[in-house]
Amino acid sequence: MVTGGAGFIGSHLVDRLIKDGHQVTVIDDLSNGKMANLESASKRGDLAVVEADVSDYPAIEPHFAEVDWVFHLAAKAAIVPSIQEPMVYHRANVDGTVAVLEAARAHGVKRLVYAASSSCYGLAEEIPTPEDAPIRPMYPYALTKTVGESYVQHWSNVYKLPCVSLRFFNVYGPRASTSGAYGAVFGVFLAQKLAGEPLTVVGDGEQSRDFTFVTDIAAACVDAAESDLVGEIMNVGSGNTYSINYLVSLLGGEVVHLPKRPGEPDSTFADTTKINRLLGWTPKVSLEDGVQIMLDRIELWRNAPVWNESSIAEATRDWFEYLSDSGTDPKTIDQSGAD
Repeated sequence: MVTGGAGFIGSHLVDRLIKDGHQVTVIDDLSNGKMANLESASKRGDLAVVEADVSDYPAIEPHFAEVDWVFHLAAKAAIVPSIQEPMVYHRANVDGTVAVLEAARAHGVKRLVYAASSSCYGLAEEIPTPEDAPIRPMYPYALTKTVGESYVQHWSNVYKLPCVSLRFFNVYGPRASTSGAYGAVFGVFLAQKLAGEPLTVVGDGEQSRDFTFVTDIAAACVDAAESDLVGEIMNVGSGNTYSINYLVSLLGGEVVHLPKRPGEPDSTFADTTKINRLLGWTPKVSLEDGVQIMLDRIELWRNAPVWNESSIAEATRDWFEYLSDSGTDPKTIDQSGAD
């Protein structure tokens, strides 16, 4: 079972599971996911797709019968929309997680892997950031993913549901969202490059991000499911951190520098010691190879929004307004893009 399996990360995980010979059921409400993301998998293996909202327990519960592994990836993502619609995010990311946990418990699944978020760390003080770093979610998306992770750990402790949480860092790759809110820097740059527009680099571009290729994320999910670990939380990252300037050099193109946003973190960087020790997992796709894959498939971003200085400022207006009004320290706000 892959919830959110028609989405960006979920569909790559489905590809991997089908390749490994598994029967796979996807639950997705298709609000963000696309059936086109599953075309290849549906031709190569045993795949069933259930169009349903994961927070609707009666709709999803019967489909957990005879399921061994559950990968819970269904969630509302993006920071600004979560500020604008916190109840929508709570329903999807918290209520949806509880419904999935209860359905898994009702049918005695053997393993549940939860897609947690590195946004739980806020502006991490320790770089690379270990799993025991302080948890400081600074906006509703990060908060709801963190609360969801707490429910997963609670169900593991109290109900003995075998669960593992993986905190993903800055995932990129083909099938990433090409519409909607201003988000991950990769998609912004690719759409700008296709349109012949300059790449919008914030500040001096020396800030760095832990860009992790999506197939490495999928491999970590499978490794976690195949293990006998219970109740563990592990980071999943690239094993490095890369400056935006270096990313720009790999992509190529003219650059326009935007004013540095207050409090943008200097670095995101996962400490992956734990997942390497417990699962033997290491990332396989270098940033250089990953960028080439993205460039080879750049046409996927042909119809994506082309952001510029003024549209970015407008898209992030609520971010500054509401976080500032709530008394949030702007130093803790990460505007680098999706995790």
